[in-house]
Amino acid sequence: MNLPSSLSSTASKNADKVAYYFTDEPTTYGELDGAVAKFANGLKQLGLKKGDHIALLLGNSPHFVIALYGAMRMGITVIPINPIYTPAEIRYILDNGDVKAVIALDLFVPFVDGLDAQLPKVAHYLICSTNPAHVKSDFSHPKMKSFAEILETGVPQAEAVQLEDDDVAVILYTSGTTGKPKGAMLTHKNLYSNASDIGGYLKMSSCDRVITALPMFHVFCLSVAVNAPLISGATMLIVPKFSPREVFRIAKKYEATVFAGVPTMYNYLYQFPDGDPKDFASLRLCISGGSSLPVALLKNFEKKFNVLISEGYGLSEASPVTCFNPLDRPRKPGSIGTNIVHVENKIVNELGQEAPAGEVGELIVRGPNVMKGYYKMPEETAAAIRNGWLYTGDLAKMDEDGYFYIVDRKKDMVLVGGFNVYPREVEEVLYNHPDIAEAAALGIPDPDQGEAVKVYVVAKNKNVTEQDLFEYCKERLAKYKVPKEIEFLEELPKNTTGKILRRQLKEQVQKQQSRN
Repeated sequence: MNLPSSLSSTASKNADKVAYYFTDEPTTYGELDGAVAKFANGLKQLGLKKGDHIALLLGNSPHFVIALYGAMRMGITVIPINPIYTPAEIRYILDNGDVKAVIALDLFVPFVDGLDAQLPKVAHYLICSTNPAHVKSDFSHPKMKSFAEILETGVPQAEAVQLEDDDVAVILYTSGTTGKPKGAMLTHKNLYSNASDIGGYLKMSSCDRVITALPMFHVFCLSVAVNAPLISGATMLIVPKFSPREVFRIAKKYEATVFAGVPTMYNYLYQFPDGDPKDFASLRLCISGGSSLPVALLKNFEKKFNVLISEGYGLSEASPVTCFNPLDRPRKPGSIGTNIVHVENKIVNELGQEAPAGEVGELIVRGPNVMKGYYKMPEETAAAIRNGWLYTGDLAKMDEDGYFYIVDRKKDMVLVGGFNVYPREVEEVLYNHPDIAEAAALGIPDPDQGEAVKVYVVAKNKNVTEQDLFEYCKERLAKYKVPKEIEFLEELPKNTTGKILRRQLKEQVQKQQSRN
């Protein structure tokens, strides 16, 4: 079984069941499966075939769901991309990912001319209108076509391509410590097994109505708030863009039963002055992931809204979920929970030996959800997957009851509103500035986003200002990667080999915070 065939199976048994609401308009499973089949055939008519790669530059919308499932039905590999990435970041992924077609919002149109000359492998740009009144458009660029027209030209009864469990369904680009993103290859088996196991673990059913407010291009949403509900025959309540007011409105109107979000979302919902606990009265479960949920926020939220939050853990390379706090026995605040079904987590020491309960080591994972590898990166794949175990790089510990706790972040990664930012990405940009000699980036606490990026720099030109560097970064980095603070130093602390001592900089931040 795979995701597209699961959708078709649900549609054949319960065609009139609502698959999702979007802008208060319902779409049934029968209608969704029909649109998926038509779009798959439309891609075939464009000359795309099994094994080709397409990219999605889309927000939360039916376009995303139809394109994702339509491509997978054809055996085409999907590469979801954050639409707010800069043109340079998008260009790297499209080129490295050998993308042949891009499906994007019409807001992307102005960038096509500039990008296309540098992307000879891209043959088609399928544009989705943000204005429902203008589903068709005339494009001057020969490679541009309307998403709606491609959908209309497809044949509803088009047969699906034979899919193998090991075929790559999705490639998720994750930030890399080398400064360049790595493409985690997730197979049809990876995605189906994790979505099925998540649905089972969280007891999802056709009676559930799941608020899909996390960004669909992010693996957390993809598996927990899109694939798992569709496998379970549930109804998605698609929120185009997260806002507390809209989440409360949708939860009340459609009697939502499940909400999935990152800690930042829970903080906004808790602080929202018009947030009425009665609007969440129908919720049976909230799910938190992406970064650690502060225990105080967890307790305050649960007390105010009288709903359980199950915190879990995952990573792109594991499709993503490996742990959740259980629903059938005591939940432990601050813990990421226990193994989900079919997935095994383990703590090992530096020698790869299993660590006893309470001892800190590296968290490693194995199961049907673990990725096939990194796209075109055999050495990185060999380093990450050893003897069937995925080495996460996260430091953690396990208690005597089998509950896991994350102790430290993966290497020096910064989690801004649930999105990964590696210091090297920011440092590389600043090292390209003609007036900067050295740079070191790290994470600092942020009341709104959980963490923010701070950069320490050594300038060659003493006339360069913080504002100069802010503007420089804004032009070259996605918004959430741009430093919130920049501090100038005469020199960066280093060890005897010349390696920058990031630990000392973090200690300096902690001292400054304690003084404040």
